[in-house]
Amino acid sequence: MNYGKIVRVLGILLQTEGLLMSLPLLVAILYQERCWMHLGIVMVAAITVGTLLRLVKTKKEKIHAKEGFVITALSWIILSLVGAMPFWISGEIPRFIDAVFETASGFTTTGASILTNVEAMSHGLLFWRSLTHWIGGMGVLVFILAVFSTNADDMYLMKAESPGPSVEKMLPKVRQTAFVLYSIYLGLTLLNIGLLLIFGMPAFDSFCISFGAAGTGGFGVRNDSLAGYSTSCQIIVTIFMFLFGANFKLYYLIIFRKFKDVLKCEEVLWYTVIYGAAVVLVVIGIMQDVGSFGTALKEAAFQVSSVMTTTGYATTDFNLWGTMPKMVLVLIMFVGACAGSTGGGMKVSRWVLYFKQIKNGISRFLHPRSVKKIRLDGKTVDQETVKNANIFLMAYVMVFVVSMLLVSFDGFSFESTVTAVAATQNNIGPGLGTVGPTGSYFAFSGLSKVVLIFDMIAGRLEIFPMIILFAPSTWRRK
Repeated sequence: MNYGKIVRVLGILLQTEGLLMSLPLLVAILYQERCWMHLGIVMVAAITVGTLLRLVKTKKEKIHAKEGFVITALSWIILSLVGAMPFWISGEIPRFIDAVFETASGFTTTGASILTNVEAMSHGLLFWRSLTHWIGGMGVLVFILAVFSTNADDMYLMKAESPGPSVEKMLPKVRQTAFVLYSIYLGLTLLNIGLLLIFGMPAFDSFCISFGAAGTGGFGVRNDSLAGYSTSCQIIVTIFMFLFGANFKLYYLIIFRKFKDVLKCEEVLWYTVIYGAAVVLVVIGIMQDVGSFGTALKEAAFQVSSVMTTTGYATTDFNLWGTMPKMVLVLIMFVGACAGSTGGGMKVSRWVLYFKQIKNGISRFLHPRSVKKIRLDGKTVDQETVKNANIFLMAYVMVFVVSMLLVSFDGFSFESTVTAVAATQNNIGPGLGTVGPTGSYFAFSGLSKVVLIFDMIAGRLEIFPMIILFAPSTWRRK
């Protein structure tokens, strides 16, 4: 284990988090809020400790897959612990476990909240809360790679942090790939902010809501989430949630005019088809209750986009919908967005792989001598990718079942318990029952919150980094 390299990367991480806190610090000063002191204290402490950690010398810069997973898991835990400090020391979130829950939910772009009155928070800390979505959406390590990376082995960090069954370099160098991804991410975010400003959303709200849409997080700045904004603003957010849920490789291909490859993006095609089918079903399920096709289409398009991309914003209390539309939302919780997006869930590409495996299996039963390969985006999928997707499914189910069992000790309804775990592990935020769009996670016990924090981070990092971090064999000397 390359401990020196691990410590140095964590040092860069702390420095980066400290520097990013300067943005909400400026917001707090602008609004003349006392929390600027708390943000300043944590910012200085993070930068100082990070600088000291970077002074640690290592005999070798090279890292392997194991170190990549360990660095990634530790980074997200430390991000959440340090990021929680301003909430806690300011007293705006009095209990430390609640502050960590809120911050982990932010960085993992889950959007699950323990707050019962968001509007009582200071502007500075609301801005930090929403900024954690934007930081976590593309991944803080991807940002570090875009700025600092000079080592080809750092691809292990990108693979460990980026969601999806496979990650490939779009350009020859990891740093170039990371830079392109963040440029696309920043460009779409700025476009979202600009359009919301044009259509009348207040400047502070435009930044916070756009951070949530970009990171597919879902922290709002009003108690009613997005219900109080104009229809135009809701439509803009609907579109951008969908765009951020698509594989960013698609935008890379469009920018570099590789239009033939764009047409081969099978995952994005299925992502669009599933989204459209879900919207149609929800419209059918709620049209009689809302009274008009136009209203039903607007609400269905928004909520399906929000849940499928695992953003978690709401324009209505879908807890009040009928069984069928609620079932559609629960199902697409598990589908999730595309690989290589900022969205969570199991990813559309994995479901495509699973269905193609079933199809091939049936074909082999009927024609035992036939040999068929699984193809995705016009390319043959190697057996290692297929095997990893199957292992991921088993690990995902194992974590889900154990988490449900532990959380069930709190005694909430079956609907609340199951969807609380589903909403956190899939990085969605709101579930049904107690944790619906108008509810919160405040009433859960400390143990359940620890379990759900684990689920949020594990879900964001695709399970394996967290399992590897806590596996005893990882730390044994050979």
